[in-house]
Amino acid sequence: MSMNDRQDLWQKVEDEKQRLIEMSDRVWGMPEVCYTEERSMAEHKAELLHHGFRVTEGIAGIPTSVIGEAGEGGPVIAFMGEYDALPGLSQEAGASEHKPIEAGGHGHGCGHNLLGAGALLAAVALKNYLAEHKIPGRVRYYGCPAEEGGAAKAFMVRAGAFDDADVAISWHPYSFWEVAPALSLANTRADFIFTGRASHAAAAPHLGRSALDAVELMNVGVNYMREHMPSDARIHYALLDTGGIAPNVVQAHARVRYSIRAMDLQTMLSLVNRVNKIAQGSAMMTETRMEMKIVSAVSNTLSNKPLEQALYRTMQELGAPEFDDQDRDYARKIRATLSPEEISSVYNVIGMPETDAPLAEFLVPLDQPHKPQIGSTDIGDVSWVVPTVQVHAPTVAIGTPFHTWQVVAQGKSPAAHKAMVHVAKAMAATGLAVLSDPVLMADAKAALAAQTARTPYISPLSEGVEPPLDMSKG
Repeated sequence: MSMNDRQDLWQKVEDEKQRLIEMSDRVWGMPEVCYTEERSMAEHKAELLHHGFRVTEGIAGIPTSVIGEAGEGGPVIAFMGEYDALPGLSQEAGASEHKPIEAGGHGHGCGHNLLGAGALLAAVALKNYLAEHKIPGRVRYYGCPAEEGGAAKAFMVRAGAFDDADVAISWHPYSFWEVAPALSLANTRADFIFTGRASHAAAAPHLGRSALDAVELMNVGVNYMREHMPSDARIHYALLDTGGIAPNVVQAHARVRYSIRAMDLQTMLSLVNRVNKIAQGSAMMTETRMEMKIVSAVSNTLSNKPLEQALYRTMQELGAPEFDDQDRDYARKIRATLSPEEISSVYNVIGMPETDAPLAEFLVPLDQPHKPQIGSTDIGDVSWVVPTVQVHAPTVAIGTPFHTWQVVAQGKSPAAHKAMVHVAKAMAATGLAVLSDPVLMADAKAALAAQTARTPYISPLSEGVEPPLDMSKG
């Protein structure tokens, strides 16, 4: 593949960018959380149909999932997009202070409006290039909902949606321009549901059996366990049901949701088993009943060195996104709302000295040591069955913590649009590199095969666990 080929492909990104920027902004304006993304999915479906993709909906029984495919014969290049938002992060675009549009409303606090549009822009550009040059190959766009805790891709993997894909490419908004390191944690979300017996807390306390007491004892037990688990594991919890608001009624029901993370799948499953034992003990101590219900689960992400190297070469040729003075001025206003610790923390992750630059206009070296960010993503499961690579692109001011109003505020900024278009060029060119170089594809598949030969993939979703389509209700 020559430089002229890449320039032609990148022009095709330029040709289509305005439509996808506008779609990104529309999705920003209709924030929908985990498994409720009907309108956002419809936007992606309409765009796929406009560009002549063959569309399939309802993958793995998930109504808000969609796949578009174009082209004939040859390998399948998969581009993965997302479009789910987060609760409680409503925010005006372009502001540099907290200004919710709707009190308690949702917002795109992780930039998935950009993620979906940028991945689709890459797919459209590569599809158009292959058609014009009559190159065999299929471009497939996966519209993936519910990444924020819903593990939709893990369910899609289990349903076989990625079985015939040859390579998978995605990206995520971030502070820096870099090949995304494969450092995500395996994660299980599980509800522990306790059932006791109600009674009058003053007149007949001896007749009651408190489900809320069981939850409190479970939390204490898990806290004691923290000393005796790997230091890079993480456990968090949220109370979903405290049993009512009357203190003079012994609480007969209570529910707590735990998120249990570890660096690899086997360690995570072991921790889940230990937390379950603590819950069982809490039920025994309070003479209540306990039910454990898996909500979702994802695997850790596997790296693929051949794809990462190919992506990095493309990013070097592209250079970093170019921003102007207005972009930098707005980024400085956002940085003024951040603490020094927040800004330093992102530099600590990439192991580079801190600067005063408001936006990243440089490429992080591929061999730069990274510290784990201790997050989780359902792309992890895709990486176990398809050679997978991801890009980070600088859509926000350096140091902006994700899942915050500051990310929402920057979600329609010109700088975010520029980074989204730039990343689409990197993704499309990486897909074309795979199609143009059989050795690269073979090396990518061999790298995955070597990893899974040592530890075969086993879905973290236990038998009978179905997509939690109602997890956002209430």
